[in-house]
Amino acid sequence: MASAFPHHPPVEHAPRERTDIVVDPDEPADALDVLSSTSAREILAVLQERPSTASGITGDVEKSLQNVAYHLSRLHEADLITPVGTWYSEKGREMTVYALAAERLVVRFDDGNEGAARSRNDG
Repeated sequence: MASAFPHHPPVEHAPRERTDIVVDPDEPADALDVLSSTSAREILAVLQERPSTASGITGDVEKSLQNVAYHLSRLHEADLITPVGTWYSEKGREMTVYALAAERLVVRFDDGNEGAARSRNDG
């Protein structure tokens, strides 16, 4: 039986140009903690190719759905990925589609000039 929902409609998403990760000895660098995981980096590599759902990523990285969902949550909290749409499973369940939040990550050290750094981050 055919589903009433479109299975994988096109997702239009344009990631921002870059995200700056500022390393400050007085503040935690959440993004760096997240990126220390091999699984998280594998998930980012999949999302670099195309937007996908947790279940779609699972087959590409050969990890459990729970493991992928955990890393997707951490990547989203660190603002490295973003939800960009909804797809539906064959059973009609909603599935969040994720994509990279930025094309490039720039790691830099705190130079004490935080205001200027924020203005460069928007470019």
